[in-house]
Amino acid sequence: MISLATRMLRHRPGSSVATLLALALGALILTAMGVLVESGLRYHPAPVRYAAADLVVARPDTTFTSREFDGEIYRSTVALPEGGTVPAGLAGRIRGIEGVATVAVDENIAVHTGAGTPLSGRGWASAVLTPYELVDGRAPANDDDVVLSTDPVPGGLDSGVAPGGAASGGVSTGEAGRARVGEQVRLVVGGVLRTYRISGLARGNGNAAAVFFSDAHAAALAPHRGAVSAVGVIAAPGTDLGRLADQVGQVAGDTAVLRRADSGLAERSADGAAAGLLIQVGASFGGYVILLIVFVVAATIGLSVRHRRRDLALVRAVAATPGQVRRMIMAESALVSVFASAIGVPAGLAAAGWLTGELTSRGFVPEGFPMAPGVIAAAGATGVILVSAVLAGLLAARRISGIKPAEALGEAAIEPVSAGRVRWISGLVALTAAGSSAFAAVAAGGQTALGAALGMLYLFVLAVALLAPWINAAAARLLAPLLRAAFGTSGYLAAANLRANARGAASVLTSLVLAVGFGGSVWFLQNNLERQAVAQSRSGLIATRALVTGAGLSDSVVAEVRAVPGVRAATPVRNTSVVASVMGDGEVIGARAVDPAGIDATLDLGVTSGSLADLRDGTAAVSRTQASTFGWDLGEKVALRLGDGTPADVRVVAIYEHGLGFGDVVLPRSAVIGHTATNLDDQILISAPASADVALREIAAAHPGAALVDTGTVTGGLAKDLALSAWLNRLLIAVMVGYTVVAAANTMVMAALARRRELAVLRLTGVTRRQVKRMINAEQAGLLGVAVLLGGTIAALTLSSVVRALTGNLVPYVPPLGVATVLGGTAVLALATTILPIARLLRVPPVEHIGVRE
Repeated sequence: MISLATRMLRHRPGSSVATLLALALGALILTAMGVLVESGLRYHPAPVRYAAADLVVARPDTTFTSREFDGEIYRSTVALPEGGTVPAGLAGRIRGIEGVATVAVDENIAVHTGAGTPLSGRGWASAVLTPYELVDGRAPANDDDVVLSTDPVPGGLDSGVAPGGAASGGVSTGEAGRARVGEQVRLVVGGVLRTYRISGLARGNGNAAAVFFSDAHAAALAPHRGAVSAVGVIAAPGTDLGRLADQVGQVAGDTAVLRRADSGLAERSADGAAAGLLIQVGASFGGYVILLIVFVVAATIGLSVRHRRRDLALVRAVAATPGQVRRMIMAESALVSVFASAIGVPAGLAAAGWLTGELTSRGFVPEGFPMAPGVIAAAGATGVILVSAVLAGLLAARRISGIKPAEALGEAAIEPVSAGRVRWISGLVALTAAGSSAFAAVAAGGQTALGAALGMLYLFVLAVALLAPWINAAAARLLAPLLRAAFGTSGYLAAANLRANARGAASVLTSLVLAVGFGGSVWFLQNNLERQAVAQSRSGLIATRALVTGAGLSDSVVAEVRAVPGVRAATPVRNTSVVASVMGDGEVIGARAVDPAGIDATLDLGVTSGSLADLRDGTAAVSRTQASTFGWDLGEKVALRLGDGTPADVRVVAIYEHGLGFGDVVLPRSAVIGHTATNLDDQILISAPASADVALREIAAAHPGAALVDTGTVTGGLAKDLALSAWLNRLLIAVMVGYTVVAAANTMVMAALARRRELAVLRLTGVTRRQVKRMINAEQAGLLGVAVLLGGTIAALTLSSVVRALTGNLVPYVPPLGVATVLGGTAVLALATTILPIARLLRVPPVEHIGVRE
């Protein structure tokens, strides 16, 4: 069968090339997405901060436990967005264990240079965990002493006055000749500009720039009272680390005890966040692409097999069994998929390299992130392409291989009247399932509605693909009068062709519906999210001013702002996260912590039930989207975990609309003190007249990095952030839509070139070239009209359902230029991929095509 399949492929290069192109493009996209997933899954953080520690006691994640219907226990682990903490007193208990040589606590302290560059702030006792060693001076002993690492600081450090009284230049820890013991340096710690004296310089192992305080001062500056980020343990020489880990684990309770190889998990780094992003992006879009490939490959191979009915009928007539014909077609599909993988996989690896560079340059992935070589991704993509092609070949071969040998030649010459009962029933089942998903998308909310809407898109397209023969036949009858009126005799021929070739045109209709459905829903979704987020932020900000900084604002700044004459209200806002359980899985939710005092004068969150006036400790306000997703009602007690994993049972006191613009959970600021990475606010929203601006600017000038801006600037900053994050979505959506368009063009070119014998017969019977062209135009106009109607309806239902789930608006925003692009692009696609091949066929004398095989 393989030898015969190879000959058949050489005999039909056109169909083989079309299938090869669709499979190669699929392999390219799957390989690129697979490299992202493989890189994220294979990433294991190497210890840096705790490179010298034998054991690290930390809480990097939190676990949710639920019971399945069959009684089995299900556990879901989620990385803590704020970084977990362990009790500070744990260090003393571990110190008493035999075999422990050194115990040191470590705490992340928010430190910035005067220019706003973040630094790693630590207590000197934790230097041994890296390790750092003094190369000059002495350890910090007083509250105004610091030890600087010799690693470079971007932009350098602002210096104070040197011991001799002359102002020294900018102190850069990366330039040992300029950072000298005894000099003074200005640092923003706890939101306050402080002056420290450099007591010493320390060399690490290539870590980020660090600032070491005395242990007592570090404990006072730490954001967590009575808790630390981690406890590092260095064992005495000759100690059995396995036994020691067990003993430390008994003391630590449910806190994780990490060996040196795994201690990188306790370090909150940008690499860990990037790994999660790569897995999420690659898996989600890779899954969508697999579904697209199934549609496209099934259509392409099915059309190729249908165009070879005479060849396959002759094979049946010379005693080939149905099983042999099926195996031959499957072998053909397998061979084409192997060649396609040989082309697409290397191209996909190259595309993954380009994508990695783009992700790095835009800040999604840090420099030096270890990307996987893609061996597993390449094998996975090859397997998916091979299985998809073979299954598509099997499905396409069922009809032609099941006929009797005596009927084979007739089957090759005449289009089957019926498309099959199984196909009809399957199409109705898919249509019913799509209707159920549409009902769920409208009736439900939140992530449930979002999932139902995306499922609805694929189910509707699947229903159209299965029911396309009957749709084409019905459309031909309905459009016949219009086509005759618009195109005359050519319109009559077009309607007759659509009726007679209803099954053959099914792939063309499916391709057009897929292009319109995807282009009109998935592409416009990002527009709606950005537009709604900015609109909600703009309408929700009652405040006229905002004090913003990247270094954080302390409580003293809030008090200074509120003391300014004319300030009606000042609301400090802190960005944070909470973790909640949905269907047994932990989910991180963006949250804001605010001071409820005077919030009604600075914020309008679009409260639909309850009141923000009731916001206090033990309560929370939630967005309508999250309330619907988790099934939370007003007044209900819900179990949350703060960003550091601390359990927080809160009562819902308000449900609001503006979740996209201001986060999905609002907590009182007092509830998160000591449970976030810093105890500093990100911004202060201010309601004040213009007369207060002078005093407010003076406050901003006294805090390095702070600026007084109007709320329009805040909204504009949100728009820029959204535009940056939307780049990745737009890129991947463009890849999906582009693949759909290329596949649709591929299918329609195949369908057009397969009509050479049919067109030759028409021309020999007296139909002119002009009449043939008008007939083709009429056919495409009819198919295009049906496709736009069906695809537009599917896109409208999908887009409106998703937008309603995320924003509460039933009518989505659709840019006029976008509509023109989708409709115009589909029209150009339909006409160009049909008219141009037909024009090429018409340039050949009909007698040369009359004997050509179908």
